[in-house]
Amino acid sequence: MKNTYYIINANIINENRIFRGCVFINDGMIERVVAGEDDFSPGKDVAIIDAEGKYLIPGVIDDQVHFREPGLTHKADIYTESKAAVAGGVTSFMDMPNTVPNTLTQELLEDKYSLASEKSLANYSFYMGASNDNIDEILKTDYRKVCGVKVFMGSSTGNMLVDDIDTLNTIFSKSKLLVATHCEDESTIKANIELFRKQYGENVPIEAHPLIRSDVACFKSSSVAVSLAKLHNTRLHILHLSSAKEMQLFDNEKPLEEKKITAEVCVHHLWYDSSDYHEKGTMIKWNPAIKTAKDKEALWEALLDDRLDVIATDHAPHTIEEKTGTYFKASSGGPLVQYSLPAMIDFYHQGKISLERIVDKMCHAPAKCFKVEKRGFIREGYFADLVIVDVNARTKVERDNILYKCGWSPFEGHTFKSKITHTFVNGNLVFNNGEFDETEKGRRLLFER
Repeated sequence: MKNTYYIINANIINENRIFRGCVFINDGMIERVVAGEDDFSPGKDVAIIDAEGKYLIPGVIDDQVHFREPGLTHKADIYTESKAAVAGGVTSFMDMPNTVPNTLTQELLEDKYSLASEKSLANYSFYMGASNDNIDEILKTDYRKVCGVKVFMGSSTGNMLVDDIDTLNTIFSKSKLLVATHCEDESTIKANIELFRKQYGENVPIEAHPLIRSDVACFKSSSVAVSLAKLHNTRLHILHLSSAKEMQLFDNEKPLEEKKITAEVCVHHLWYDSSDYHEKGTMIKWNPAIKTAKDKEALWEALLDDRLDVIATDHAPHTIEEKTGTYFKASSGGPLVQYSLPAMIDFYHQGKISLERIVDKMCHAPAKCFKVEKRGFIREGYFADLVIVDVNARTKVERDNILYKCGWSPFEGHTFKSKITHTFVNGNLVFNNGEFDETEKGRRLLFER
């Protein structure tokens, strides 16, 4: 029987517990979850997968990626990046609207869904984009079928900087969608750029990046977003928080399901700090910027006490040529989706975070935050988006095993202390010890709103 598997002897991580058990997958769904040994007889046509010594987790849901299609496919596309995603245990992604053309109309939004239905190996959703003049298009969006509306309250590609306060008030007050924001104050950044240009001309050192795109710029913009959300009772999700200063804007007084304002942190802001610019240079130039060790420490503290709700990647590939050159010429962003889960498991090995908490922040929390239908958990009746991980194997990042179209990774040369061995998407074993089954594509995510 196709897409019928019986996973046995697994260490199952789900809903803040680890237990030895078995999972039966049938017709794309999780049909049976049993703790301990199981006397269930699956039948002769069922593929048995023995996960002895390994961990079985729900598929990772990455709520912020840039797969670059359409219009920027020289550096990435939905097929290549979704392939890298499933190799890294990411079974669902939510893609940003700053493609070319920008996703600012319902027609352009549906064009992306059509592309994904033909090309994506992972499940998918696409944000509706906001501009200063497309509120009518935003209000047409079906909130059951679209993850959210993305508002760039800081510099972005094309016509997507939303800097008009009346427009922001309208979006925050009228949108039925979750509003996801990129928060950096543009006027603060421009003033900082001028200061550094006067001192260095075009040869601004990369170490100045967190001073130009400063914690003040981040806090000023994030504060506005939080104030607007509180004023209009908006469902707000702030992306890629990067500074200690911003952590005071969030609380852990309510469980995630009851929060109206939620927050995301990205792997690179947990992994790197400003001391790494000396070695990595513009290859770790992101917006918002990687900041100080104290900022990184504050992000970790907020993640572990639940002020920060979700771990994502902001996977944003550029070619090597686009990432090199002087400070102003080097593009911001980098590829991460293939190694986000192994990176977090390295932190487990360091004693910084438990496996249960990693699963909570990368699998359960995005599902709760966006109200994703029947995904993000190992539950009977849910889609079989599942990942088997060997936390005691090794994965060295080298050019020949990087699957991104751009062909590079900031982790190149690093050996992770874990290995993704199997990834199921809707019950299809897409990734099996380095081999891919591309016969079935991922599905459009739906939302219980």
